[in-house]
Amino acid sequence: MSRRRIGFWYRLAAVICKPPLLVLFKRDWRGMEHIPADGGFITAVNHNSYLDPLSYAHYQYNTGRVPRFLAKAGLFKSGFVGLMMRGTGQIPVYRETTDAATAFRAAVSAIHKGECVAFYPEGTLTRDPELWPMQGKTGAARVALLTKAPVIPVAQWGANDAMPPYAKENKLQLLPRKTLKVQAGPPVDLSAYYDQEPTAEVLRAVTDRIMAAITEQLAELRGEPAPAEPYDWRKAIAQERRAAREAAKTGRTAVTDRAAEPAAATEGAAAPQQARSTQQAQEDEGK
Repeated sequence: MSRRRIGFWYRLAAVICKPPLLVLFKRDWRGMEHIPADGGFITAVNHNSYLDPLSYAHYQYNTGRVPRFLAKAGLFKSGFVGLMMRGTGQIPVYRETTDAATAFRAAVSAIHKGECVAFYPEGTLTRDPELWPMQGKTGAARVALLTKAPVIPVAQWGANDAMPPYAKENKLQLLPRKTLKVQAGPPVDLSAYYDQEPTAEVLRAVTDRIMAAITEQLAELRGEPAPAEPYDWRKAIAQERRAAREAAKTGRTAVTDRAAEPAAATEGAAAPQQARSTQQAQEDEGK
């Protein structure tokens, strides 16, 4: 299938967004040769800044294969945002459905029509303290197995320097001028899983392979080794909660011990007083 026509609405979005990106940022783009020229495919992208969708979209737009992002279905309903979302062909995710295949039916349909569908497998900004990709969710893996479409790992770095994730102060830092780095790698080989039942274990294995490929690309961009294991946000939260409970328990024990100290001191002070009273009574009897 030939490249899809970009269309009026995507070109309008480019007219609005590209000039400030060109002025405010430098670019280091690599691996565009891995973006398929034809047919439907999936890109799996890491997420470390609220600005990085613009960085990635700019990169992808310049390949001639515009991405279709997954977004909450409610964003498509009304207003200018809804108009742009519908016009640019973004993919609504129906969160109210319980079946994951149904929830991603629009993404599956778009891929079958030859579109590029972009996934952020982490589902949110990474919580890894060093901003490496954390453990991914299984949506991209499920769609990949349903469509058997190529999965292109994409890593990005630099938008986080301009807008650090979860920053409470200095949220936007444009100077000195930052470099937006984006790198696409070769398709992730998932052929061993195509004939398997998409069980939870299979979906987790596919997701882990996709996240490992993204992390490998990011390690090249950053020029440093990646962690041996991806950051597990849920596990970290569970550990923090256990630590908080232990700290609270230790605090209660300390309070109890401190409360017992005055009583012990009182008893200790009463013993000599009692001895002196007994001695005084004996002396009175001798008189």
